[in-house]
Amino acid sequence: MPPSPGRRRHPSHPEPDPPGPGQESVWDYPRPPRLEVTGSLLEVELGGVVVARSTGGWRVLETSHPPTYYLPAESFLPGVLQPVPGSTTCEWKGRAAYFDLVAPDGTVASRAAWTYPDPTPGFVDVAGAIAVMPAAVDRCRVDGEEVTPQPGGFYGGWVTSAVAGPFKGPPGTMGW
Repeated sequence: MPPSPGRRRHPSHPEPDPPGPGQESVWDYPRPPRLEVTGSLLEVELGGVVVARSTGGWRVLETSHPPTYYLPAESFLPGVLQPVPGSTTCEWKGRAAYFDLVAPDGTVASRAAWTYPDPTPGFVDVAGAIAVMPAAVDRCRVDGEEVTPQPGGFYGGWVTSAVAGPFKGPPGTMGW
């Protein structure tokens, strides 16, 4: 089938899914990524308990990725965030530090969260804010909708009905 008129076509990424009513296409997100404030209700559940809740978060939008959400550290119940050794570097945001999440019942999600203590200039607003890998916890929700983890297990995007893909992450998509 030939590409749709007006649609990008490049051998390194697939044809974008057409967004439905009220949806955003992840293929319209920028590269380098953009940071946006969100007033959506963000929730993280672990061990059957909501361990984090905020309406004062951020989302990072990057081409081919569902949004990655960041919550203020104070949104987490006391004791949930347990720093762990090690770090990684993001070409856009800088050096990340990691946390285990520990629910009140003792359930542990290893290295399930990260932060940028000293991010690059475009991301200073999320300094110390916490992102969570949705596949590592019981569930994450945006405005009550349970998210699907970004495919592939490497990226921390939150897939909701508000975004159209396809999404980077599964085998064969590293070049997107």
